[in-house]
Amino acid sequence: MNSVNKSPIVSRQMLLPFILITSLFALWGFANDITNPMVSAFKKILELNNTQASWVQAAFYGGYFTMALPAAYVVKKFTYKIGILVGLALYALGALLFYPAASMESYIFFLLALYILTFGLAFLETTANPFILSMGTEETATQRLNLAQAFNPIGALSGLFVAQTFILGALQSDNLDADGQPIYDSLSATAKAAIKTSDLLVIRDPYVALGFFVLLMFMLISIVKMPEKKEADGPSMKESIQRIFKKERFYGGVLAQLFYVGAQIMCWTYIYQYAENIGISNQQAVNYAYIALGIFLLGRFLCTYLLNFMNSGKLLMILSFGAVVFAIGAIFIEGITGLYSLVLISFCMSLMFPTIYGIALQGLGEDAKPASAFLVMAIVGGAFMPILQGLILDIGGPNYADTTILGVAEVNFSFILPLICFLVVALYGYRTSINFGEKS
Repeated sequence: MNSVNKSPIVSRQMLLPFILITSLFALWGFANDITNPMVSAFKKILELNNTQASWVQAAFYGGYFTMALPAAYVVKKFTYKIGILVGLALYALGALLFYPAASMESYIFFLLALYILTFGLAFLETTANPFILSMGTEETATQRLNLAQAFNPIGALSGLFVAQTFILGALQSDNLDADGQPIYDSLSATAKAAIKTSDLLVIRDPYVALGFFVLLMFMLISIVKMPEKKEADGPSMKESIQRIFKKERFYGGVLAQLFYVGAQIMCWTYIYQYAENIGISNQQAVNYAYIALGIFLLGRFLCTYLLNFMNSGKLLMILSFGAVVFAIGAIFIEGITGLYSLVLISFCMSLMFPTIYGIALQGLGEDAKPASAFLVMAIVGGAFMPILQGLILDIGGPNYADTTILGVAEVNFSFILPLICFLVVALYGYRTSINFGEKS
């Protein structure tokens, strides 16, 4: 209780570097949550089917898989600052590529831009966490990282706000007639082409503005003196990989993380399609995404407190079963009640990512550095699982209720995939709490 003599979380000389690196946590939160509604937006503007539209998430989260290990290598060989600058350069490049993508009106070009943008995010996520930990004493490292991570949801909320206000609210292809039917579908080819051009520019502008802002951050960080701490030499990457994949706690954690991220992205992406099927426009559906994110944040604080009294593997299992129950509600309870059930899944997801992350890395020592890169690579679950859900949505046609499966519309039934994912996470929570005696 001599908290007065305790080392400061951030020392005076580290304050500016800490503020700059902490702002990056908001930057990748922004990118994540401005992109989720784009699946539905591109579907309408470019008249895609659900599977084609889901490639937005495949491109976005595929970049994490591609670049996590190269990022870990760069940080190990050079410095944290170099890793951050590479990440910012790739982030800015991807965002600025939205300009030629919109000019060419090419969906493939937009996907390439998102893919490159997330090369940068993979570098930032792999580098910023250990960089923040290094900016002070080990005694205050966890508090320092928690403080930095608190800015991620601020970025996420900002991304949702920009998506709702400056993109979805301005798309002409989303306008409905007096009967609630899309006007865009009934237009002539010439009128559609004009709206398509206009709407792609609406999508382009926030990303291009983001690209210039990221370049500004690049310049600031490049001229500010940063702690030039390089990663310790430690074991070679090859030796570490050979060791960590012999540990069930670790490789089980990678698998659980892959299924968890897939479930999260499916729930947060297809909430727009679910809402549209019951007569709620994309712009209005963002309000439900706000509620989901708010519940997610509330759940994170509450569940962090509960970890003082509960085994973390057991809490992970309980949350996963809760998510299964709400997923069943989203599938079989049609209408607004089913939508609320889908929103409530976010409460159960709140602590899954950091809990799986912590359990998987426990006791790995120096091997935790390359191991963390594999846990970032597991974010690829958010790339291919939305495609599988899109395939289910396309079973009866391009709309969301073209056919029924088990008595419900295919958009409802498609949430069977997150349900399965949460069962996998529940199994990991059970095995870690029973087999490994994992403590919180």
